[in-house]
Amino acid sequence: MVEQIETRSNPEFGDEILKICNLKKYFPIRSGLLRRVANYVKAVDDVSFSIRQGETFGLVGESGCGKTTIGLVLMRIEPKTDGQVFYRGKDLDTLSKEDQRRTRTEMQFIFQDPYSSLDPRMTVGESIGEGLYLQGMRSSKERRKVVLDILNKVGLEVYHADRYPHEFSGGQQQRIGIARALAVYPRFVICDEPVSALDVSIQSQILNLLKDLQQEFGLTYLFIAHNLSVVEYISDRVGVMYLGKMMELADRNTLFKHPLHPYTQALMASIPIPDPSIQRERVALKGEIPSPINPPSGCRFHTRCPFVKDLCRQQEPPMEELEAGHQAACWLASGKI
Repeated sequence: MVEQIETRSNPEFGDEILKICNLKKYFPIRSGLLRRVANYVKAVDDVSFSIRQGETFGLVGESGCGKTTIGLVLMRIEPKTDGQVFYRGKDLDTLSKEDQRRTRTEMQFIFQDPYSSLDPRMTVGESIGEGLYLQGMRSSKERRKVVLDILNKVGLEVYHADRYPHEFSGGQQQRIGIARALAVYPRFVICDEPVSALDVSIQSQILNLLKDLQQEFGLTYLFIAHNLSVVEYISDRVGVMYLGKMMELADRNTLFKHPLHPYTQALMASIPIPDPSIQRERVALKGEIPSPINPPSGCRFHTRCPFVKDLCRQQEPPMEELEAGHQAACWLASGKI
């Protein structure tokens, strides 16, 4: 088995495996002959939340709200601009190089497009075993044994290890991506839109597979998606993002039964109901999503909110716990307007 980082639980963090504090990620925009920084794309702007050991935390929002950027920053694929990330009670910035390497083994990523994340020149077995080799498993016989075992866990056959990515369907490719992430025995897995490119029938298979593997391996998931029906099925708690900000956070049942933020209410109203006799009250959103280069003052959502007041335009609402375990950043929901 791949060596794992030794970290003791910190009483300050309780059962939290991951804690994000005031995370920011700005992408510079350069212009002119000297390529000087003219402005920034504020992809993630002062976001804080935590993920508990063994749970699935869903992160939802429209395209471009910063969901995937958070995942890339957590994996250190993209460097953060500001803020802190604690993994199992330790600040990732304070870890030694050796501990950083081990931590990366415990934190794995399942990509949205399974085919583009696989090397077309490598067999499936080689792709899955590559991480094991990089983590010190030099014996090809041992790697082969782990690869075949993990392929069986995700519902593929032994002979699939010697085939190439283009020989598989989309659902099979996603199973390969899951197998590659699990091969190094992670504790925390970031699932970035893992079923959005798949047919509905295949989506259910992959979601059930993820849930089964979570139980078997004791995994914790950050599940990034824009499909609220998928998030409702798989998540324990849900965070709703808009234009780089966290708008609302609650457990799944509370959020879907009683959303507090107008943006969340609009998202819930857009979920199709299979029974045409049931009428759902719709929340109309006006206008377009503002640019993350120059976001609106005050509440980021005020340019599209049907309940906007002057205070919303002038001051940014803080993220507050308005009910037990239910947080929202909204002046209306807090009763201050």
